[in-house]
Amino acid sequence: MSSSPVLPLLKRVPPGAWVAAAWYAGMVLTLLMRVRLPGEQQASVLPGVLFYRWDGLLTHLLSTALLMAGCRWLTRRPLGAMAVLLAASALATMPLGVAEIPLAQFLAVDVALYFTAAARPLRTGILALVMSVAVLVAFVSSRALAGWPAGTSAELAVALTAVVAWLVGRSVYESRRHDADLTARATDRALVAERLRIAREMHDVVAHSVGIIALQAGAAARVVHTQPEAAREAMSAVEAAGRETLSGLRRMLGALRETGPGQDEAGREEAPLRPAEGLADIDRLARATTAAGVRVEVDWRGERRALPPELELSAFRIVQESVTNVVRHAETDACRVRVEYGEEELAVEITDRGRGGDRSAGRDPGRGAAPGFGLAGMRERVALLHGEFAAAPAPGGGFRVTARLPVPAPERAREAISAPPEPEPVRGAAT
Repeated sequence: MSSSPVLPLLKRVPPGAWVAAAWYAGMVLTLLMRVRLPGEQQASVLPGVLFYRWDGLLTHLLSTALLMAGCRWLTRRPLGAMAVLLAASALATMPLGVAEIPLAQFLAVDVALYFTAAARPLRTGILALVMSVAVLVAFVSSRALAGWPAGTSAELAVALTAVVAWLVGRSVYESRRHDADLTARATDRALVAERLRIAREMHDVVAHSVGIIALQAGAAARVVHTQPEAAREAMSAVEAAGRETLSGLRRMLGALRETGPGQDEAGREEAPLRPAEGLADIDRLARATTAAGVRVEVDWRGERRALPPELELSAFRIVQESVTNVVRHAETDACRVRVEYGEEELAVEITDRGRGGDRSAGRDPGRGAAPGFGLAGMRERVALLHGEFAAAPAPGGGFRVTARLPVPAPERAREAISAPPEPEPVRGAAT
């Protein structure tokens, strides 16, 4: 049989219940101190004249009724509740025949002071503390002015417990506010990171497809009168690229608006989302770009293997954005993509022999375009994976983009485990 945790149950207990529990604990302690317990010659404190009389019992009942009312108001009107609780504490002291308000009668006030300081603003907590100390001072002062004995030293100790309760409550208040601030900041950072991720994905998906569409449309416009069949093929490619882009955008927006597994906001079943692109899609990207008029040669080096999805997606997006920049800015008919699988890193390099231009700033100076976000997005992707990124004109002309993405250690460990062991030489065998 499993036992439920105690702490969540305690958190569900309202503050008024804790105050009432402290009050009844103080009453029990008061009674025990006025009864001779085993091992004692006499009671620790002699009961007052009114302690067992009907008027003393009636006073205890009235003070308990006041306290229950204060417990009910504690969460709604804390200062009013504190006034009622202090009145109950002073009233319960009268039948005891003591010179100060004892700590047992002030326990409920201390607990209420803690909850007020922990849940309310600073001004409310300070007012509650001032009220508590003022009642203690007024009780002792009234006895001193009347010529009765006053337990000033004992009341100072009770006032100290009130201050400690307020300080603990205030510490809890500041800790909760600090945690709330940290949570809000973490949420803001997560939202910013998610917006940047979505912006990168939208840019990479749309920019590449629009570049291919513009290239094919321009080719169709040039040959529409002389080569109708070639123009028709180019426009068919434009249509296919446009449909693929729209499909990708729908999938992305569907993933953002998804409220349940496989359902949209209206609860309708949706088509399953296609897995994120990876290194295996580079060949498809190369074929599509080559068909659009810019030949893409892919050079695979090293042993091809499965890598973490986020690493493969980032590598694919870097290649896709680089090829898109070649199509839009390089004014060349070919580029080269090199993908190298290393033991500790994955390296991609995209080079072309075009005019180069100021692509390192993300702009096309020949057309006066505004600065773009392609290279910035690639740099952000590499930085998130703690890799190295460089984009600059090549020494011999053209432009070169390189990215080195480290392979996580667990992936390298799995590769080492899955690698077949080297065959041991057989001693004495003929060579």
